[in-house]
Amino acid sequence: MRLAISHTTRYTFSTPVAHGLQRLRLTPLACRGQSAEFWEIELEGARPEVSYDDENGNRVTLISFVPGAREVVIRGQGVVQTADNAGVMGKQPGHLPLWHFTEQTALTRGGPRVRALVDALPEEAEDVLARLHALSALVREAVAYESGHTDVATSAEQVLAAGRGVCQDQAHVFIAAARLLGVPARYASGYLMMDDRVEQDAGHAWAQAHVPGLGWVGFDIANAICPDARYVHLATGCDYTACAPITGIRYGARDEAMHVSLAVEQQRMEQ
Repeated sequence: MRLAISHTTRYTFSTPVAHGLQRLRLTPLACRGQSAEFWEIELEGARPEVSYDDENGNRVTLISFVPGAREVVIRGQGVVQTADNAGVMGKQPGHLPLWHFTEQTALTRGGPRVRALVDALPEEAEDVLARLHALSALVREAVAYESGHTDVATSAEQVLAAGRGVCQDQAHVFIAAARLLGVPARYASGYLMMDDRVEQDAGHAWAQAHVPGLGWVGFDIANAICPDARYVHLATGCDYTACAPITGIRYGARDEAMHVSLAVEQQRMEQ
């Protein structure tokens, strides 16, 4: 599938910015099942400083704000070729050992609610892949998809206590439970082409787990499927904090407003 993507983040500041740095993970991964025909990051009110691959193999671009800027615009856009591998990514570039993805983080630390979820797994799900599919279904039942109740700092335990959240929260619960099972698991961020619309409010997130003989396999709990050709992978990491699309700091502006626009659509080949 050939997917055209345009993702714009616009910051408007109440007073001029004295200094600002941001770390962008907005470049699609070079991995099994996808390759970028072309990709570019355009900036207004900011300039690129350096690009590098982080410990997870994500492409990171560091930018700085132009001193005195009242508005900063970050636009990632391009065309990505994708294929349906039933969610199997196999081996992915990176410098971290598998055991690193069995360690809990503040967002994925398993408490009594996560342990109860693991204990509820059906006994007939014996092999790793079957248990992970069963776990995905349990998380979907335990965490209803509803926005406005969580934020980027909400932990897996807090999500289960609330019983609702978004794709990010469902991914964190799945990761926490998989790690309690001794399965390496990680967070994935990216884009999903929707069947009913082009314009979207935000990017997408799902989980990945490492299965013997297959490598990394994706599980999109929100949509109850493994990622297919409609998905574009941007970054992976232990949790959201390791692969957030944009993070940074600024000084000098009292208040800011942020607006995000995203469009993902299939691009047909001309005959």
